[in-house]
Amino acid sequence: MSTATKPNHIGRKISRIRELRGMKQEALAMELGISQQSVSLIEQSETIEDEKLEKVAKVLGVTAETIKNFSEESMIYNIQNNYDGSNKGANSISISNFNCTFNPLDKLVEAYEEKEKLYERLLQAEKDKVAYLEQLLEKK
Repeated sequence: MSTATKPNHIGRKISRIRELRGMKQEALAMELGISQQSVSLIEQSETIEDEKLEKVAKVLGVTAETIKNFSEESMIYNIQNNYDGSNKGANSISISNFNCTFNPLDKLVEAYEEKEKLYERLLQAEKDKVAYLEQLLEKK
């Protein structure tokens, strides 16, 4: 029994491009005006009609030819050779800007400070409980 995938399975290519674009099936369905189940069926189909393929390609921001010729290898090649995000190849998917718009260290420090504040609040809550219990014991 062979587990190899068929090289020209259009549905799988659509699924992979959608995933690379960070799009959920629900979002693609909404843009196409169909149900999420219909998108699932499209992604399971080995072939789809050219008209439908054009609509899907437009929503995904690529051409129908890009979907037909899509391969993981060509995508990786294009990312490596077009690191600036320019769309030079016929099979390439436009790449989003990978530059950080924030300093990752600032985010790390911010997260640490939030955890520290949470710890302080939890510690204060425990101290308040102890004080309350001590007051109850003194009254007896």
